[in-house]
Order: sequence, then C-alpha cells, then structure tokens
Amino acid sequence: MNDTELKSVPQPSRAVIEADVGRALEEDVGKGDLTADLVPESRMAQGSIIAREAAVICGRPWVEEVFRRLDKSIGTRWEVAEGEWIEPGGVVCRLHGPTRALLTGERTALNFLQFLSGTATTARLFADAVAGTPTQILDTRKTIPGLRYAQKYATRCGGVVNHRFGLFDAYLIKENHIIACGGLTPAVELARIRAAGAPVTVEIENLQQLEAAIAAGADVVMLDNFDFADLPKAVEQAAGRVQLEVSGGVDLEQVRRLADTGVDRISVGAITKHLHAVDLSMRLTTERGNAGGRVSE
Repeated sequence: MNDTELKSVPQPSRAVIEADVGRALEEDVGKGDLTADLVPESRMAQGSIIAREAAVICGRPWVEEVFRRLDKSIGTRWEVAEGEWIEPGGVVCRLHGPTRALLTGERTALNFLQFLSGTATTARLFADAVAGTPTQILDTRKTIPGLRYAQKYATRCGGVVNHRFGLFDAYLIKENHIIACGGLTPAVELARIRAAGAPVTVEIENLQQLEAAIAAGADVVMLDNFDFADLPKAVEQAAGRVQLEVSGGVDLEQVRRLADTGVDRISVGAITKHLHAVDLSMRLTTERGNAGGRVSE
C-alpha cells in the first residue's frame, strides 16, 4: 500500500491517538525515566528502527505522537510507507533528537509499532490468501481493550475490511438475542423500527434457518461454524438474495477454500486476537560518535 492508497484509509482522530499514547507513557514513564536520566541532558543522538523480520509496517501516527509528547524537537524520517512490506534488516524509520527523550520513548514507540505492524501483517496474509475472488475478509471486535481504533486502523492498512466497530453502529442478532426477542423475525422487525439505517446481520447455525433469515429481511446472514459441505448449498439457496458471511475458527490454511465456495464475506477474529509482535529494534548513535548497541529491552 503506497502513500496515495493510504490516504483512503481513515485514521483514528488526533484525540484517539493522543489518548492511546498518553495512557501508554503514563504506565511506562510514571514519575520519570530513572535510567535515561543518567545521560547528560544536552546530549543528542541519532536512531534507527530496524526490522528483524518481514512485515507490513503500521503505527506511524502513534510513534510520532510518542516522541512529540516527550520532546517536540525530535525529528523522524520514515524509510517505509505506512502499509508497505519491509524485509529483514530494513530501516523503518530514522530519528534525531535529545538522547534522553529517544531512550524514554523507545519502548512505548516500539510497542505500538510492533503490535500494529503484526496486526497489519496478519491482515495482509488473509487478504492475499483470497486474492482473485470477490470474497471480502473482515476483522471483528476481538481487539485489545482500549486499542480498538488502533487495531481497526491496522487491519485496514493490511487490506481487509472493518466489520462493525462496536455495538452501536450495526446489528448482529445472535442466538441469545433471538431467544430473548421471541424469535428471529420479531428481532429483525424490531431492529428495522429502532434504527432503520443500521445494517442487520443475523447469525444462523443450519440451512433450515437460512430461509427464515432471508424472509425476515436480514442484510447479511452469518454462517457460524457451518459444516464446509453446507456452504455451497447455502450459496445456492441464497441465490444472491442476501450476503453470506462465514465466521468461526477461520485460519489461513482454510480461508481460500472457504472463499472458493462463493460466500461474500469471511470474518476472522484471529487477525486482531492472535497477536504477533513484529520483531523490531532501535539503535542509537550519539553525536559524539560513540556507537550504541541495541538498546531495546
């Protein structure tokens, strides 16, 4: 994903990014960085963030906010665009500024960059797995508490589509909702009355429920943990009258096979739930020419 394409990826607001970074710095720095204070206050340094494995890079707004909070004089130069692959040994970003602030912000900046790049990388792998089919890959609400905006942004950088953000922007009527509302049809009818513009997804568990969901007027029918043999039958039965979404335990090994059945959407909780932090490190060199080693924890 290049810079032009990334402009179409909505970023979380400045307020969200500031809040994320503020919480992270508060828990890490607290009353002050004891170790960084050993360094003379006037000392300056240059730093590079290096990739130790192949990854899709994501998290630039959070990294920049970390260092902006600590010292506005810190400069950053990104060698890899947000949403682009980097190979092992590649330089992600170069930094320059007061050594103390660079050391203090290192771990927080890397935490954001590692976890969001990991999310984006997993998203890209799933998106690439269904390339050439009309099937969309969607993320889910299985995100790190407090970092949903960040992870949803990362999945977009990786090339997948956001499912509903939360409980407030779309209906997802599951088995317990159906029971509590007195049936599938009453639940959908009430949803249309209460929030007419909100998309309605109904989760079903067998082919017998599919026709009822279509007749009730669902926009999307979620085929939850369906037997694989029933998926082509569901596609045939729906005949384009409703979008079909596969959900439940989807992994990379099976996602292409699922897409080839002709379903419209596949939601994958593993993109945000099964976290992998990309291996990144930061190296510093002081202006006095003393080569720094790897300074990450």
